[in-house]
Amino acid sequence: MALPGNAHHTQTLFFLVKLCLLLGLPPSFLPSQPLLLISISWNLGLTLNYNSAANTKSCRKKKTTKKFNQKKYINKKVQKKGGELSSPLGAMDSNPSSQKLSSEGALLGSPRPVRQSRRLEVVKKILPLNSKSQRPEVRGFKIALQGGPGGAGSHNRGGETEGSDQARTFLGAWTRKRWGESRGVETEARMVASSLKLQDLIQEIRGAKTQAQEREVIQKECAHIRASFRDGDPLHSHRQLAKLLYVHMLGYPAHFGQMECLKLIASPRFTDKRVGYLGAMLLLDERQDAHLLITNSIKNDLSQGIEAVQGLALCTLSAMGSAEMCRDLAPEVEKLLLQPSPYVRKKAVLTAVHMIRKVPELSDIFLPPCAQLLHERHHGILLGTVTLITELCERSPAALQHFRKVVPQLVHTLRTLVMTGCSAEHSVSGVSDPFLQVQILRLLRILGRNHEESSETMNDLLAQVATNTDTSRNAGNAVLFETVLTIMDIRSAAGLRVLAVNILGRFLLNSDRNIRYVALTSLLKLVQSDHSAVQRHRPTVVECLWEPDASLSRRALELSLALVNSSNVRAMTQELQGFLESCPPDLRADCASGILLAAERFAPTKRWHIDTILRVLTTAGTYVRDDAVANLIQLIGGAQELHAYSVHRLYSALAEDISQQPLVQVAAWCIGEYGDLLLEGTCEETEPLQVEKEEVLALLERVLQSQMSLPATRGYALTALMKLSTRLHGDNNRICQVMSIYGSCQNVELQQRAVEYNALFRKYDHLRAAVLEKMPLVERGGPQVDEEAKESKEVAQLSEAAPLPTETQASKLLDLLDLLDGPSENAQHPPPLDPTPGDTLIHLLDLPCAPRPPAPIPNLKVFEREGLQLNLSFVRPPGTPTLLLITVTATNTSGGDVTHFICQAAVPKSFQLQLQAPSGDTVPAQGGPPMTQLLRILNPNKAPLRLKLRLTYDHFGQSVQEIFEVNNLPVETWQ
Repeated sequence: MALPGNAHHTQTLFFLVKLCLLLGLPPSFLPSQPLLLISISWNLGLTLNYNSAANTKSCRKKKTTKKFNQKKYINKKVQKKGGELSSPLGAMDSNPSSQKLSSEGALLGSPRPVRQSRRLEVVKKILPLNSKSQRPEVRGFKIALQGGPGGAGSHNRGGETEGSDQARTFLGAWTRKRWGESRGVETEARMVASSLKLQDLIQEIRGAKTQAQEREVIQKECAHIRASFRDGDPLHSHRQLAKLLYVHMLGYPAHFGQMECLKLIASPRFTDKRVGYLGAMLLLDERQDAHLLITNSIKNDLSQGIEAVQGLALCTLSAMGSAEMCRDLAPEVEKLLLQPSPYVRKKAVLTAVHMIRKVPELSDIFLPPCAQLLHERHHGILLGTVTLITELCERSPAALQHFRKVVPQLVHTLRTLVMTGCSAEHSVSGVSDPFLQVQILRLLRILGRNHEESSETMNDLLAQVATNTDTSRNAGNAVLFETVLTIMDIRSAAGLRVLAVNILGRFLLNSDRNIRYVALTSLLKLVQSDHSAVQRHRPTVVECLWEPDASLSRRALELSLALVNSSNVRAMTQELQGFLESCPPDLRADCASGILLAAERFAPTKRWHIDTILRVLTTAGTYVRDDAVANLIQLIGGAQELHAYSVHRLYSALAEDISQQPLVQVAAWCIGEYGDLLLEGTCEETEPLQVEKEEVLALLERVLQSQMSLPATRGYALTALMKLSTRLHGDNNRICQVMSIYGSCQNVELQQRAVEYNALFRKYDHLRAAVLEKMPLVERGGPQVDEEAKESKEVAQLSEAAPLPTETQASKLLDLLDLLDGPSENAQHPPPLDPTPGDTLIHLLDLPCAPRPPAPIPNLKVFEREGLQLNLSFVRPPGTPTLLLITVTATNTSGGDVTHFICQAAVPKSFQLQLQAPSGDTVPAQGGPPMTQLLRILNPNKAPLRLKLRLTYDHFGQSVQEIFEVNNLPVETWQ
């Protein structure tokens, strides 16, 4: 058989194959002919010639002599052992075609034969075999190379050894199996060879330049991981799962590794358990049924005495333990709470915290160990114990009563931390163990709430903490803030509460924005209960309005509006108006609405009230509330002595700017009503202003033609022009022409108005003066005037400009209400008739009749959950039948307080709603004092009332938000 190529080519192929096998790469990537050469060479037991064909004759001669001498020495060694080679060393046939394979497997014509041991050594170098390998093919490979059971010296008839036959047969099969003749085997070998280590996978993913490259790398590696899971390799499965967890952390699906996590957790090896528990925490949760399969494994690991394994099981249970797992494993965790190892006890305490949050009824199990754990000196155990007691007290009334006995011990521990300090390793910026201090203060706040004895025990300690804590560091500020919250939540002394407010005032001067935000939020909660103490810091709060941070500005705006009262309304309104001119657009609506509400509640005079609203409309007219126009119209209509002043101010403002739509609407209404006063120029409170009729008409036409005018604004302008036809003397042709133009307007509302006004001009001109007469004076709050009572004034400020008629001269009212007595109590009464002098037109007026005693409206329960109940009670004042007062009462019969309670309401657009400040934000447990809040709803159309409520609160350590609609309100609330 002739070898392909020369000796140099053969030597190159030999080293390529050897290099591939040493690196663990499949040689299938090489050309098929060299592979065939190497396979045949191995089957025949050949060794390749390392000599180059370019060597000189002298080199060949020297090497041949050296080889013959070497062989002679080998023969001597063989003879001594009792064996002998069957062929002479130099037996070469001069004819190359007659080369035959000898019993030693040497090719005639080759420089030297190779022994069986030498062949095995060469193959071992080319393919490193593990001597401890359990693969049967490797053992057979060795046996075949060594000559098989018959030995290396046994011969057969063909001149070949039995070992050579076995070697050739096995090598052929092994070569096909090792590298594969089929495409599937080659693919599997290539897949196994190209699997990456975790470090290499991370490096390759980070090196991906595009998202597509990253997905390609991850998909390829996930295929290798799936194949490894299918093969069930127990030695490397934890490595594959570690790579899968990294892929999961990048956001890619990794659910197919869940069952592998269960296998690794059940493994006795710590390396497998560590990765398995980590995978369970990341890939499993209580929403999947598979998490229940590890309950037995966790129970077994908790029972072992190995601290590291117990720590892994406790971490996993505290991270993803469901309610069922917590119930099953609670006894094991309770036993570990008293273990001698601090490492295990700390993790057991944290696991107990998770169990109490999941299953509050397990609190009885953990009550006895907690009292003993409070005497611990270990920082982690003591911190976890205080957290566990806090959770128990929030969820169990029995635990709350039980742990109120340990208040003196907690006070002693906290005093020791503040006065003498703790270990230096737990100090932060000079503050001794601030984390433990904060946690103890939170527990004291819960234990002292609504309990006089416990609160009295804490007062001195809280004063020491507030005065001895360093405020130059953030850790000290955290302790002080928690101290303030504790002081405000328990029944503390009045001086201590003032001290807490002063601490928050110092926080406002801090350079850290987060601290200032916390201070503003806390002061906003305290403004209802300690209004006078918060008022002392009003200048600092006003300065925070101009903060560049939008969140700080919003909190400062809310607090500034809450600080407005009758004594500082002028100064605060001036500050707020200055802020309104330069505030960000997202705050303008809140600022404008707040100023208008403050002016309605605390206006010293009507003129100041009108000036304030006009300034707000001029500055931020497009951001005001929808009812601002109606409220100002009602206010101007009710102030008869300010009609001339108002119309002059509004005309001047409208002449300067017609872009602010609410301002334009109010100005158009006022000009239409009191245009005659504008032309007279008799207002002494403003600068003299000479206005002509044509100027007024031109200004209103300018409003009609402006592209910025809304359809509602154009409607106000059309009505104003129509009313000016009776207020101003002269020719009305210009007004008629405008009405004719808008008679074909595309807007249906404007077109209808213009057509009706044209009909008044053409057909009913004799009725035009009566129809367009001035609106009667508006009496807010029913028949009573503003000065009669403050309550009636606030009620009237909520109502829209609904004209209530009064008696006119030379007119006799006809009360039709007497004609409709008795048939139906719920029937709506028609308005009375008012004949106009000189005309037969009868106006239907809504005159109030003598008030009847209102029937009591039954209360309504609208919400109930976990002991929290919400009831609504209704009252309709006799003087204002369109007004409904709803009192929201929240009661709590559960064992834990409901904190941060906020009730928000919404009504349809046809209603007007005003929410009064609640009596507090905490609903005490065990049927304590209820929390109340008043809702004022104005229903001018007497439409069926629908109410949507949103409740947000914290109960048993969980934040709850409920949104529901109340549609079953009694009919007496709106009819």
